[in-house]
Parts: sequence; structure tokens; C-alpha cells
Amino acid sequence: MWLYLLLFFGAILTYYLVKQHTYWRNKNVTQGPIVPIFGDNLHTVFRNESFFHMIIRIYQRFSNERYTGFYQMNNPMLLIRDPELLKMITVKDFEYFTDHMSFLPVHSDPLWNKNLLALKGDKWKEMRATISPVFTSSKMRAMFYLINECAEGLADYFEEESQKTQVVRDMKDVFTRYANDVIATCAFGIKCDSMKEPENEFYVMGRNVLNFDSLWKNFKMFTVILIPKIARFLDVTIFSRKSSEFFKSVISNNLRMREKQKIVRPDLIHLLMEARKGKLTHGGETQDQDAGFATVQESEIGMKEMKTKMDITDTDITAQALIFFTAGFETVSTLMTFMSYELAVNPDIQKKLQEEIDETRKKCNGKLTYDTLATMKYMDMVISETLRKWPPAVAMDRCCVKPYTIPAASPNESPVHLKLGDIIWLPIIGIHRDPEYYPEPEKFDPERFNDENKHKIKSFTYNPFGYGPRNCIGSRFALMETKTIFFHLLSKCELEVVQQTRIPLKIIKKAFTLDVEGGVSLGFKTRKQNK
Repeated sequence: MWLYLLLFFGAILTYYLVKQHTYWRNKNVTQGPIVPIFGDNLHTVFRNESFFHMIIRIYQRFSNERYTGFYQMNNPMLLIRDPELLKMITVKDFEYFTDHMSFLPVHSDPLWNKNLLALKGDKWKEMRATISPVFTSSKMRAMFYLINECAEGLADYFEEESQKTQVVRDMKDVFTRYANDVIATCAFGIKCDSMKEPENEFYVMGRNVLNFDSLWKNFKMFTVILIPKIARFLDVTIFSRKSSEFFKSVISNNLRMREKQKIVRPDLIHLLMEARKGKLTHGGETQDQDAGFATVQESEIGMKEMKTKMDITDTDITAQALIFFTAGFETVSTLMTFMSYELAVNPDIQKKLQEEIDETRKKCNGKLTYDTLATMKYMDMVISETLRKWPPAVAMDRCCVKPYTIPAASPNESPVHLKLGDIIWLPIIGIHRDPEYYPEPEKFDPERFNDENKHKIKSFTYNPFGYGPRNCIGSRFALMETKTIFFHLLSKCELEVVQQTRIPLKIIKKAFTLDVEGGVSLGFKTRKQNK
């Protein structure tokens, strides 16, 4: 009797699991072979495949299709392959896909759910329009000297160290420390020197926020990204209580001190304080490309002038500062790490970049400015190619907020009816590594972005900072921060391959972020002209 009951319930469970994985097939959408329970994530779950390679695998599975279905565990996802369809969904029909997918309950983690990345609907539109002026050219220009000071300090440190002996460092560690100091001064009003003071409290707490080495933190990220329904049920939080309380305290004390002592500083906190007062506007600034080819343009939503002053609480300010920190700490340091690797293994490219740096130093008499940085074409080409080959955000998601139909475009297609809550994925790395758009995609070639070639790049095949109105608001800041450190570092040092350097590098399979197995170890050598 019990055996029959067990078989009966087993059959029902099997039917349910199999049925879950027929969602796209029933809509005449291609999908690959599915493993019950795990969907397309079996190798990701057991650490045999990185998220980076999973996206590429799914993107390449049906090369002639405009879109293809896949499953994150039992959750159906639609991966969009066609650039024109990407444009239609993320720009023309943006109103149907305004939100990111939900990971956590609304009230479970205020510092996560109140940040710009997690906000939804009208709340997101209001916050985007409110803080968008923070990242205009004039504000970046005012903030530049803070970043330049951090970059000069790091370059001086390695010039001094490399004169004593051979210096070999893990580049991710170097650039997370630099990014930490930049974010500390630009977002929190705190001055740090994380190379000379490696265990300073701000850096330690920052690493604690983003460190997913422990089993529990890995489990949290696994459930949040792959099975958000379980994460909501378990009331999982992104930020630990200790980290949250630390950053809340830093912001709260900073706000009180500035208000009491009338302190004005060209950083994120001051600008958000101005936004709270309703005094922050775009001021008629034009949307130029001064930050580089990869710079994203602000949409009408972000450019909209708020008719009423938005009620911005201390928690709101802390949430925006913290997401600014996490994005700047992890993604920007990832960009810098891969760029340093490509320069070291391509010394001819590094030499050409150094020649431009030397020429630029002469023009500005050694005093770099925001406007001078914007004139460096080869620097921009190198960064643009790094972002093509190694985009820190390998894919992005959108959630369908009202019923939408993807019209059929060929005889083998049927209209695809998406319902409220359906998730689509935008495969940045898949498109960036597609030979149809970038011949020899594995080759690092900055000339793809020279004046002659960059205009040939097909629209919506280069999107390292995302798509449409929900693109990355901090692209100008990230590019300025990256260009500044490489300007100063390469003017004084050469990056070189050493015995510890792993060639070719391998993407780590045990992390959801883009990272390198064994790290990127490079040598620093003082340039002869600086001796």
C-alpha cells in the first residue's frame, strides 16, 4: 500500500516538474534539454560552469533564433538574441518592462529594496529623475579632483615600491583597494589609503558586504539569484546586519555633521542632500559623449524635472550610497583587473597607450584634468574593448509588468504572449562574443573602436552598461575612475607578465560574479624614463 502511494505521489511530482519545463515549448519557443528541478542550472549549481559561460552557452544554442527559452531551476526565462528586438523591448516598449525581477520581500532589507537598482515602477522613475543630475558632466568634473588624488596616491605607492624590489600583486586586490578609496571619498566623505592601511575599517566592512567566500553567503547568493521565491520565503537579506548598521551610522553621522557645520564637499552625499532639498537639476546640460564610447545616455525619464520635491530619507540616501559602493567596488575593480591583464599580455598595446599618456602629460604640464582625460582616444579604445570582451555585468534581466506580445517575424515563429511577471534576459556577453558582430571575438583588439571602425558597430550589439532607461546611471563615473588610475599608473610603471601570471586566464566557476581562477598576478616595473 505504502509503495503504491509513494509511486503515485512520485508520479505526480515528476509530472509537475516536467510540466514546469514545457512553458516555452508550449509557446513554440525553442528550448534546450532540461534537467528536472535544475532546469538549465545543473552545472552552475554544482560549480562546473560559471554564470559567464552559462549565458554564452544558452545564447549560442540556437544561433538562428531571435530568442530562446531557458529555465533557472523551475523558473522560465526568455533570452533575447536579436539586437532589434532588444531595442524594441528595452527602449520603444520600455513601459512593459520597467522593472528588474524581485529577489527579496519589500520590507526584508531596506538598504537593498530602496536602492535605485531594486526600486520599481513610479518609485524607480522618481528616484532616477531625482539623482540623475548627480552623474552629469559638470558634477563629474567637480568630483574629478577627489578621484585624481586617490589615483596619484596609488601610482606613487607602486613607483616607490617597485624601485626597491620587484613588486608582484594580485590586481583584483589592488583595484578593489583603489575603488574603495574612491567610493569612500566620493560617496561617503571619508578619506582612506587602503594600500598603506590595508585593514582600515571602511575597507574591511566593504569587503564584508561583498565577500561571498563563506558557505552561508554563497547559499544566500545562490537562492537570491537562482530561486528568488525560496529567498523570499526564507527572508534572506543581501547585506548583513553588521554591515548595514555600519554604513547607516557613517551616513547618519556625516549628514548631521555637514548640516551642523555647513560643510560643502563635491561628493555624492552633498548632491543627495541637495536632491532632498529639491535643488539638484540637470541645469540644461546636453547629453554629450565626453566620457567615452561606452557612456550611456540618460533617457527622458532621468532628464525629467521633478514637479514636487521627493521625500528622501536618511535610509534612502544610505541605500543609494551603498549600491553606488557595491557597484563601484566590485564591477569597476573587475573592469580594471581585466584591463590590466590585457595590457600585460599585449605589451604593444600597453606601449601605445603609454605613448598617448606621455603626450597628454606634456600637454597638461603633468596636471591632469577632467577635460584633458576626455581627449585621450586610445585610452577610450582600450577601455571600450575591455568592456566588450569582459563586461562585468554579463547579462541583465527585465520583468514584464503588463501583458506583452512579441510579434512573429518569420514563418517558423508564432506570436509570443508574455504575462505579468515573466522574465526576460539580455545576454550582454553573448552578443559581445558573437563573431557575427565582432570578428575574432576572443582577440583583444582596441582598433575595433577607432574613429574609422566604431561607427560600423551595429546598434544594440555593444551595451556593457545595459539597455534603455534602466541602464547604469554611473557609467560616466566608472569610466572616469578607470581612465584616471591607468593614466597615473602607466605613466610611472609598466605592467608585466610574471611567473605567477596564469595565461590564458580562466573564469572561476564557484562565483556568480565575473572573476578569475587564481586571480590576476602581475608585476610592476618602474618605467625607465621615470628613474
